[in-house]
This record gives sequence, structure tokens and C-alpha cells, in this order.
Amino acid sequence: MLDLNPEIVCFIIDKAHEFHAKEGVVLPEDASTDWGVQMLANHADDLTFAEVKSTIEDLEPDQQAALVALMWVGRGDFDASEWEAALQEARTNLTDHTAEYLMGTPLVADYLEEGLTQMGYSCEE
Repeated sequence: MLDLNPEIVCFIIDKAHEFHAKEGVVLPEDASTDWGVQMLANHADDLTFAEVKSTIEDLEPDQQAALVALMWVGRGDFDASEWEAALQEARTNLTDHTAEYLMGTPLVADYLEEGLTQMGYSCEE
């Protein structure tokens, strides 16, 4: 069961698409977490990035972990039947850089959208 409002996830998906579509934001397919944090530091003054970062940081730690687990499900690291394992792994590895980790992941919006779909939710009204 997703312990995170799907509307928040859809907002993050929309903003992540917007941010990643901007000229000058290039994420290589093999981006490491450290590289992602460095690259995103260059965009700290970007209003879209700041809005997403603020939204993610305002979530409770369990909700942040659910967002990470949802991305992992959408990326294929886990499937929907392994939700509890994905969630536990995300809780174990949660850091203060969840927003940077997510936004530094190429295709994060697509992964979150696929994760929502696998969990039985949709961003379509």
C-alpha cells in the first residue's frame, strides 16, 4: 500500500519533466549519486528544481522512502509484489539528499509514473 498521496507524486513527476527538459540540464545514463548532487548544485537557483526539492524535503521520512521505493519499482529494481522489501531498503538507505538523488536520476519522472501504475494509481484524472 502506498503511504504517499499520489497527487504529490504526480506534481513531482510534472516538475521533474519540466526540469529535465530545460536546456543545460544533462544527466548521463550512468550518473552516480555523488555526480548527481554535484550537477544539481549548479541548478540550485532554478525555481523548478527548488520547488521539487522543497516538496520532497517537506515530506515525512517514511514518505520520502516511499517515493524512492516507488522510483525503484518503476525502474524495475523491484516489482509491485516486492513493495515492502523496496520500502524497507529505501528506509534503510534514506539520506538528507533524497531530492537530489531523485532529481539526479535520469528518467526519474518516467520511473515514478511507471511505479504509480504498477501500484494501481495514475496521474490522469
